[in-house]
Amino acid sequence: MEPQIVDLSGRRALVTGAASGIGLAVASCLARSGAEVLMADLPGERLAAAAALPGASALPADLSVRDHIHRIASEASEVDILVNNAGVQHVSPIESFDEAQWDLILAVMLTAPFLLTKLLIGGMYGRGWGRIINISSVHGLVASSHKSAYVAAKHGLVGLTKTVALEASAHGDANISVNAICPSYVRTPLVEKQIADQAALHGIAQSEVVEKVLLDRNAVKRLIEPAEVANMVAFLCRDDMWSMTGRALTMDAGWLSH
Repeated sequence: MEPQIVDLSGRRALVTGAASGIGLAVASCLARSGAEVLMADLPGERLAAAAALPGASALPADLSVRDHIHRIASEASEVDILVNNAGVQHVSPIESFDEAQWDLILAVMLTAPFLLTKLLIGGMYGRGWGRIINISSVHGLVASSHKSAYVAAKHGLVGLTKTVALEASAHGDANISVNAICPSYVRTPLVEKQIADQAALHGIAQSEVVEKVLLDRNAVKRLIEPAEVANMVAFLCRDDMWSMTGRALTMDAGWLSH
């Protein structure tokens, strides 16, 4: 699916979790739209290959480490667009949920967005333009079992989004918006890994997981494509979308219509 182009010439964007999945699609879309794109992800060949995009550069970092977050915020100064996308998943009943996994998920998916927003929004205020787009999830609005850390982090990310949007609104002369995008299941490596985990958890074949588990609550029984989420990010970056702020924007294929 070809991304819909918005003119972002002269803008600078930071996308986390940018080496694959939604993050890679977002980085590609923003780069095609004319933005300079800084791609943050774990160091390695995958990030190096992804950052070969024209107009892109790699920022290797582990977003569970605060020093790394401060470093990339310093290197990504004068960012106009911040897309907090990086995520991890762990599927387990709460009584056996690994505490280290809880700490990792909360660090990457809630603390890192908080810190990057804290460190970069002042520059947006100063320049009078900014977009902070948090990739949450339908699980930022509703829950599913066996995903306590993920659901908690995504709910927290929606709350962070609303709070920062209210604070940014005090800078009324600036064109700044803060939003969360809440998709249901997207065709990403993270979801593909969940298929195996869910198959083991429910005792069913992997071929049954997508329809019977992942898409069970969807009205439209289809995975969302990463480029479709990227198009929503680009749409929110339009100058005339300043009034859309503090929103949890669903791309849920009818999940929440039940």
